[in-house]
Amino acid sequence: MRHLRILALAALFSLPLAAQAPQRPFGTLRDQAAVQQKWLQKRMDLVLPALMRAYGIDMWVVPMREYNEDPVFNSIVSPTTFAARRRTIYVFFDRGAAKGVERIALGGGSQGGVYQAVRSTKEVAASPGVGQHQAELWGDDQWQVLKKVIEERDPKVIGIDKSRITAFADGLSSGELEGMTLALGEKWTKRFRPAEGLAVDLIATRLPEEEAFYAELQKLVWATIDEMFSERQIVPGTTRTSDLVWFWRQRVNDLGLGTWFQPSIEVQRKGVSEETLGDDPIIQRGDVLHCDVGITAMRLNTDTQHMAYVLLPGETDAPAGLKNALAKGMRLQDILFEEVKPGRTGNEVLAAALAKMRKEGIDGSIYTHPIGMNGHGAGPLIGLWDYQDGVPGRGDHKVIASMWFSSELQATTPVVEWGGQRVRMAMEEDFVLGADGLPRWALRRQTELHLVK
Repeated sequence: MRHLRILALAALFSLPLAAQAPQRPFGTLRDQAAVQQKWLQKRMDLVLPALMRAYGIDMWVVPMREYNEDPVFNSIVSPTTFAARRRTIYVFFDRGAAKGVERIALGGGSQGGVYQAVRSTKEVAASPGVGQHQAELWGDDQWQVLKKVIEERDPKVIGIDKSRITAFADGLSSGELEGMTLALGEKWTKRFRPAEGLAVDLIATRLPEEEAFYAELQKLVWATIDEMFSERQIVPGTTRTSDLVWFWRQRVNDLGLGTWFQPSIEVQRKGVSEETLGDDPIIQRGDVLHCDVGITAMRLNTDTQHMAYVLLPGETDAPAGLKNALAKGMRLQDILFEEVKPGRTGNEVLAAALAKMRKEGIDGSIYTHPIGMNGHGAGPLIGLWDYQDGVPGRGDHKVIASMWFSSELQATTPVVEWGGQRVRMAMEEDFVLGADGLPRWALRRQTELHLVK
């Protein structure tokens, strides 16, 4: 056996280099980082100033410590930065439309020239006979540097990331708030204002260049689902749902990408309850399959749910009742698109869409969420599966242009061919609100069941 393994390894390493090269659907990490850096620069140049002015904040202070980063961290740093350096304080000061927003990093680096890096130091004693040397400030001394920055600029409103409603705007830890408050004193702390809208909308806002990449990422999602829901991966009577779960995880990993949640596969079967099927059923002919899968690439996330049907012997298509059930889910997607508009809160969109759904006699629910830098992203929730009367707080935030959503919802319909058994079509497709405020699919939506032959 050991001899066979040695031969196999020898055969692998004897392949031409091209045959050994890994698949890189979006180029090398270096290629990806260069693209992301351009996104960061544009976001800081164009998106941030507009949001600061919209929310009436002339200085935004974002302190954090290593491994306790603010949720806005990935939206304001380079792709080559994975954590804050010791204590890092990002300061944004709006000098007006002519001069723009000044960006200062107290600690850390310039993030590829995006910030003015201020490395304040102090004199410290060295070893005997060596003399004094400089040490970088990173503890409570840094608050005094921040105070000097603030005093020199005299901001009227100082935004801080403190919120009881959303985690995305609650990144200022209690320790950092206490240290900053003690150092700055009442003169400046009385100018503090929670920067909830600013933080949320900065994370949520996406660029046209990101949308173009996202369409390519969606193509990969679709291709991988097509492969998973095929006879190449599913052998009825043998394949379990867990086999498909790990197919997804392994395929995404092999591509050098990641995912932000454990994928899931569910089965609905004629005449059998889901409880009877158990947690990891063997897939059989005639089953309806459901997947919930995601991919993470270049700090962006996808979230997709598709439906499939395993053909019975002699069948070339799914029963008409199942196709009708899918159409009900598609109609609910249409209704969502009709109601989601910039300026409306998530709760307003939910109420209007559900009212129209009920009027049309569709039995369903909507639990759509923002997506982008986070899977369950910053911005307004349009329902939760167990909050169909609105989501207090998170549902009160307003939809904005240039953000993305996952249209997560379900419609349940009796299927004639299954003796009136109710079949749930749980569907999720990522969509984009463009700068024009109109919704459009990031790539396309599922209009037919995947068929496993």
